[in-house]
Amino acid sequence: MQYATITGWGKCVPPATLTNHDLSTFIETSDEWIKSRTGISQRHISHVNTSELASVAAQHALAAAGIEGSDLDMIILATASPDTLIPNIASTVQANVGATCAAFDINAACSGFLYGVGLASSQIKSGQCKKVLVIGAERLSFYLDWSRRDTAVLFGDGAGAVVLEATDQEIGVLGYELNNDPAGRDILKAGFGTAMDRFSTESLEFYIEFNGQEIFKRAIAGMGKLSNKVLDKCEISKDDVDWVIPHQANERIIDTLISRMKIPKEKAIVNIANYGNTSAATIPIAICDALEQGKIKAGQTILSCAFGAGLTSAAALIKWGDRVTPINTSDAQLPPCDQTGVELVSKAVKHFCG
Repeated sequence: MQYATITGWGKCVPPATLTNHDLSTFIETSDEWIKSRTGISQRHISHVNTSELASVAAQHALAAAGIEGSDLDMIILATASPDTLIPNIASTVQANVGATCAAFDINAACSGFLYGVGLASSQIKSGQCKKVLVIGAERLSFYLDWSRRDTAVLFGDGAGAVVLEATDQEIGVLGYELNNDPAGRDILKAGFGTAMDRFSTESLEFYIEFNGQEIFKRAIAGMGKLSNKVLDKCEISKDDVDWVIPHQANERIIDTLISRMKIPKEKAIVNIANYGNTSAATIPIAICDALEQGKIKAGQTILSCAFGAGLTSAAALIKWGDRVTPINTSDAQLPPCDQTGVELVSKAVKHFCG
């Protein structure tokens, strides 16, 4: 039986940051208010399109795996904030990395990366593919109404990617679960799409909006249910899980989820303080950080879970392979940015905040 194991990983976060103090200069908030409610200290603001973030992360992942873009059988790009709806931006990444394979975007919001991992695993297990690149990339600052404190403090931009390859060893993606709760589809949304009146200037006032209390409740329930389901399916006890890598939406959500699952908090990888919620990019960025910090060891068992608009939810159980260091490195990087985070959002702030 074929398994899909992670052989390469890479991330890309834009250089400009927007700190909690920066936000307090144009929103009625404070560093203490934001940190105590979300765990976030700063977020990155992109000066380039989502596809550029994705392409740099992809190039690092390919180098870490020791392969070229031409070796890929498929590219799956998870995003809710693509440069263009037509064509998909996986095709842009494909061109940038020199791949000649299937390439497509998926939108499962914050669960998108794990949806992509599940799809890639199935393609590999079926024998259809040998090497699949899965990317989570977002430029969520595009959607923000900076006058709305509940969303303005949460989101950031960035990208992360992994290469999954076929192996005969029982490692990699041991199992995954995907779900959607359509009853909650209206509690987290942004009114951008063909339902807009393209001839009305009011239609340009789209932004992310959500019901925080409902999301908190449904997120914990959705991630907890699927996490337990995938553990049962793989016949692995939660006590045998070495690391939990959850979607980085809110540190309170992570703490509550871990507590209810009765998993020690020290087993949770949490990096939301540095990035905010980068949606589909949070989990691959967290994987990269955990590897850079030497936390993930060969043969360890990792449980990852996420939730997002839809309301989507996902969980995957991964047994890490033998290698925790990259085979090669890439010098891929974003073009220089000569603006601060405050300067990058100033036009939008002026529009929404007056």
